[in-house]
Amino acid sequence: MTTTNTTAPAAATTDTTAVQAPTTAPVLTRCAEAEICADPSSTMTLLADSAHTEGGFTSYRSTFAKGAVGAPAHFHTKAWELFFVISGSLQVLLGEEVTVLGAGDFLAVPPHTPHAFAAAPGAEADVLFVFTPGMDRFDYLRLLGSVMRGESDPSAIAASAERFDNHYVDSPAWRAALARNA
Repeated sequence: MTTTNTTAPAAATTDTTAVQAPTTAPVLTRCAEAEICADPSSTMTLLADSAHTEGGFTSYRSTFAKGAVGAPAHFHTKAWELFFVISGSLQVLLGEEVTVLGAGDFLAVPPHTPHAFAAAPGAEADVLFVFTPGMDRFDYLRLLGSVMRGESDPSAIAASAERFDNHYVDSPAWRAALARNA
């Protein structure tokens, strides 16, 4: 007895990627619903913390007033810190070099690289920050605002270095840049 296969062969496809169901939900933060942290020189809009992104990233937006000092020289051991200047100008320390980023500029700072930032002389700045992988930054920003407003002791910042992976360093280049700006 012989059998004949009457089924046509499967058509070859060039798309080898299968659509898989997402493992996490998308993160949507409406501006009107975002938590705002403020200190005397900046306002931070908290967009997505690492707990919401399964550790993938943390993101917030900061607007700096003219003359805002931003962050002193520091580095992170685990995450890249990404900067995208939405408007204005941001003065940035990278290692021992000081540069100015303008609207539309992007900067990615790798782990262990000393960096600092402030509104550029005579300018305001609106900046989107992203840390990847995500870091527990929202509690740090809340603490920072509390210290800047005089509600918490500044020693709390130093005591939180390991928890928030924020390690301060001395930078003569940054001190000189800030002195020139004064």
